[in-house]
Order: sequence, then structure tokens, then C-alpha cells
Amino acid sequence: MKGTDVMNAGCFSARTTREAGGRDWAVGGRGRKLAALALFSIRPERSEVPFPTPHSQPPTPFFSPILRVSALIVLPLAIHAQPAPCDNIPAWSPCELVFELTGPAAAAHPNPYATVDLRVDFRSPEFRSTSVPGYWDGGHRMVVRFAPPKSGQWEYRLTSNVADLDGKTGTFTAADSESLGFIQAANLHHWAWIAHTGPLTEAHLWMGAAEPRFGFVDDASFRALADERAAEKFTHVRGLVLGEGNQSGFSGDVPDLAHFERLDQRVRYLNQKGIVADLTIAATAAALVKLFPTPAARRRLIAFLVGRYAAMNVTWEPLGAFEDYPGSRPLAKELGGYLKEMDGYHHPRTAGAHVTSAPLLDDGWMDYASYGTPDVAVGAIEHQLYQVPAVNHLAEADAAVLRHRLWEATMNGQYPECAGAGAPAAAKAMTVWFDFMNATRHWDLEPYFDVDGGRAMARPGVEYVVYIEKPGPVELTVEHHGYDVFWVDPSDGATTRAKYSGEHFTGEPPDRFHDWVLHVVREGTLASMNKSYKFESWDVPVQEIVINPEKIPYDIERPAGDLAVGKPADFSAKLKRQTRGTRSMLWMWTGEVTSEGEGYRVLATGQQGSFTPPAGLATSFPTDILLKVYGINGYGTVYMLAKGYSLKQ
Repeated sequence: MKGTDVMNAGCFSARTTREAGGRDWAVGGRGRKLAALALFSIRPERSEVPFPTPHSQPPTPFFSPILRVSALIVLPLAIHAQPAPCDNIPAWSPCELVFELTGPAAAAHPNPYATVDLRVDFRSPEFRSTSVPGYWDGGHRMVVRFAPPKSGQWEYRLTSNVADLDGKTGTFTAADSESLGFIQAANLHHWAWIAHTGPLTEAHLWMGAAEPRFGFVDDASFRALADERAAEKFTHVRGLVLGEGNQSGFSGDVPDLAHFERLDQRVRYLNQKGIVADLTIAATAAALVKLFPTPAARRRLIAFLVGRYAAMNVTWEPLGAFEDYPGSRPLAKELGGYLKEMDGYHHPRTAGAHVTSAPLLDDGWMDYASYGTPDVAVGAIEHQLYQVPAVNHLAEADAAVLRHRLWEATMNGQYPECAGAGAPAAAKAMTVWFDFMNATRHWDLEPYFDVDGGRAMARPGVEYVVYIEKPGPVELTVEHHGYDVFWVDPSDGATTRAKYSGEHFTGEPPDRFHDWVLHVVREGTLASMNKSYKFESWDVPVQEIVINPEKIPYDIERPAGDLAVGKPADFSAKLKRQTRGTRSMLWMWTGEVTSEGEGYRVLATGQQGSFTPPAGLATSFPTDILLKVYGINGYGTVYMLAKGYSLKQ
């Protein structure tokens, strides 16, 4: 089974390009030498508040009276006795400590990027530590960029292989802020703001746009793109950190600072618009290994990127599609491990995938799963297998097809990311989705199976959302209450309203010309819950997978013999008994060569058909492959049956 490429197709109109410009913030000048140490300056990042509150309207810039200044402070060894860098910076706003190597320290480190190790441990007023790596910023200048997560007095201590820096300390006071901070996985399959202030402002609604070249296009094109995505209410924009050839971002083994300064500006601008920047470090494993062939070089790269961007509102994706490169799993684990170790803010991490990155979850560095397939079965089954959020990359140029994928992914409990350039109607459908979901308790919704005629998400007894791709009669079991009923056209948001009281709703959409969304909300309950209920308002059910062959309602009928890489093989599952639940089964077939350590690959979906084992499953032959067949029935019960085969070349 072949997934879709997130670099192609999708939701938005194309833009022209021109070359980009330079910095938008001032840098402090140099002062005199002092004890071979250096100079410190404070560099407030911008005049706008970086991370606005969640919005029910399109994201807009928020402004504050932070001055655009760069005050240079010459510090002796007793740093804490001098005026403090970062003093009065609002919580969650990045500021910078700047260190200029001079004298013997500069002579000992002619290439600071490659040889200077600098890390700063910041201690909060509550005595919690956040560790941040420093990064090289040209010449002999090292910078530590930090966004204090709390207001109050902070202490910091430097650790470095530069003797004049090692062990130095300082303090500063962070001011109060209305920022919600950064995002984190929450409530098993959902997202929340770290600095939440109450039940109405905790949840984060992820709606992403994949714009892989946003760091490389000219300034005017980028601004137009960012403004358009904000107006369409996107809350995430994904882009590449490293390109290829002369746009790789590196010159030899040294960063191209003009590229990274431009990317700094753009990440800040997205943040000012209320948009999280999803940073894909490299499109492919092959491109990354070509630039950084050794673990030491890759570790240095991750330290540099974490130092520059961890103080901003970002997520991390080390590789754009991990399946494409032999040995990609250990490489992704290496890079993800560096990110987990170095990023003191613990921004969300995943690996890109053509089908699913869930095979890498057992390695312990990922916070959420990434999908690139329109196949409903993969998302539906893996939602029951893994207790992490999921983001599905939608790459359909046709607006109607994309809309169907969007809502099917939603019924799987996945958040959407729309890729590429295409029809404005598709972007409209995404905006309609955002407005609809933003009016729900989306952080409470989980797949719901007591429905016929559609697929559903629900917080039982409170609200139910049903997607009807092919309009017709709908039956929905609900708790016995009075409900407001809304029929929503997902293409434009037009709504028809009705009432219902009882426990077995039946009805039909207003017409059968297109797909519909049914929203059934208990009268008065949603508003009262939003005022009084905490973020996790119910215990989300986590089921155990049925693996006892005697309780599994199917057998593996085919393949009947050995498998071979690159050669099609017929497969089929035979139901042992027919029940109401087995009438609407979804199927997923996976294969794993456990001796290779690459994890499983999704080979196919459906009860029967043919699949072709991919070459990346193994490097030596013959070998053993474990075939697993997952099935989820109409009641949401997941079964797994496994069988071993010989895999030949």
C-alpha cells in the first residue's frame, strides 16, 4: 500500500517568489575585553506578544509595549551583581543572553560552532529547572535564547568547556503574561496549552498547513502566505529547516546564518499570528545523512536548532518520511533522542510518514503519531492501539475529496494537516471544520460506535458528532435527555436546526446531494460544562486488544506460502461467524522482520486483496516475517491475529 506525499497536492493557491531579506531586530555592539570573557546583551525578540490565546476568530497579531531595544551590558565575573539580562521580560517571551569570546578563549575556538559547548540551567521561582543549549551566532559570539515559563525571579548557571564561562551565574525577574505558552499532548489523544488559565482556554485545536518551503521563499511571498493561513484559522504551519544543494542551510560544516536568521524571523511571525511552527528538520533521511554523516555532527546540529528555536512555539519532526531510507528507524531514534534530551520545553516530537509513524512509538522519543494515508482503517485501528495524539497529512487537490478525508480523519480521532497548493474551496472546508470543532469540546471527543449510517465521535451524554459521507437514514444511540440537533453542510457551514428528546435518534439529512455532519448536543449541558468542568472531564476508555485466537472471529486464509520482497502476494481473512459487529469490519495487515529492528510496515487494508512486501523490511535473506492481521468490528472491539512466514529476496 502506498501513502501520499506531503510535499504534493492540497489546499491552497500557489505564490510567486523572490529573494528574502535580512534581520528585523537590532544587535548590540561590541565592548572592551574583560577577563577574556565577554559581553552580555539583552535582545528582546519583538514588539508583539508571541503567543496569543486560542481564538474563535481568525488569528490576529497581538501587541504590547515591549520596547525594541538592545541594551549592552559589560559584566565582570560576578555576573549576578550587575543589572540582569532578561529582566522584566514577559513570561513565555524569548530573550537572549549574548556571550562574546575574546582573548585566549577566542584563539582556542576559531570555529565556535564545532568546538564550543555551552548550556544554561535556568531555575524557576518554584525551583524547577529548564536547561537550554547555547548556539553559535557568528564570529566568536554565542547566544542563549530563553523564554521563562513563569513570572518571578529566575536564577541561571552556565556549564561550558570554555573556562571563562563555566560556572557563571546570574538572576533576572520575568514579568506576568497572558500567554498560554506552548502546547503538549493531553487527555490521551488531544492537545492543551502548558500555561492554561482555566477550562475555556486549556484546549488546543490543531489544524495544520504544510508549506515546506516557507523558510526559503521571498519575504513578500512568506508574509502573504502566513497572513492567508492565519485568516483561514490555521493554527499550525509546517516547513523545512534544511533544504538541498545551495539551499541546505549549511556551508560545509558551518551554518548559513543568513538562512537561519531569516527562519528565525518567520517562526516569530507565525507565532505572532497565533500559529505554531512545525519544523521538519530534513525532508529525507538520505538528505540529512549526506550533510551530517556522523552522530557527532548530527548531535551538534540538533543542539544548534534547539538553541535557536526551543524558546519559540514549535514542534519537531526530524525526518519528513522515515520509510524511504534503510536504517531510518535508528536514525530517527538518534535524532529524536537528542531532541528529547536537549529541549527543556519538551515540544511535541514525531517522525513524518507516508503511511504511519506509529511503528516508532516504542522507541520512546515521540509524543504523537503522524499519518500520510487516506485509508480509514489504519487510523481507526491505531487510534485504539496507541494512547497518543495523531495528525493526518491530507494531500488531495480536489476540494470534495479533501473534505471527505478531513472528516473521516476526524472520526478516527485525528487532527488534520493540509498539504500543498490547490483550490480555495478546500481551504474554505478547512475553515468550516475549524469553526465547527472550535465550538465543541473537541478535547473530550473519542470515536463512538453506537451509530448506523455514518461514523461518529462523542462525549457520551453530552455531544455526538456524526459524519455521513453518503447521505441516507442515520440511527444514533444516545443517553436519554433532550438534545439540540444540527445538520451542518461541511462545504460552507450552512446549518439546519431541530430538537430531539429520547435515547434512539433517527433521522435523515436535509438533502442527499452531498455529505453532511450531524451534531447532537444535550440541551444546556455544553455551556455549563465549559464553565465548570476541568479539561479531563471523563475517563477516556482504553480497551485491551483481543489476541486469544478462540475469541477472534476470523482466521488468516492467505497467504498460504512463503513471501518474497517485491512480489505481490494474495491475502484474505475468513470470518468464522457472522454477527452484527462483523458486518462492518475494518482490516489492517502489517509485516515486521523483528531481527532487523526496523518496526512494522502496513502492507494492506481490507479483508482480502494483494500486497507487495517492501524491500526495506530486511537486508539479509531468507528471514522470518511476522504477519499481523488487525480487525475492528462495528462496536469498536479490536482483534489481532499473528502468523509467521518466511521472507525471501
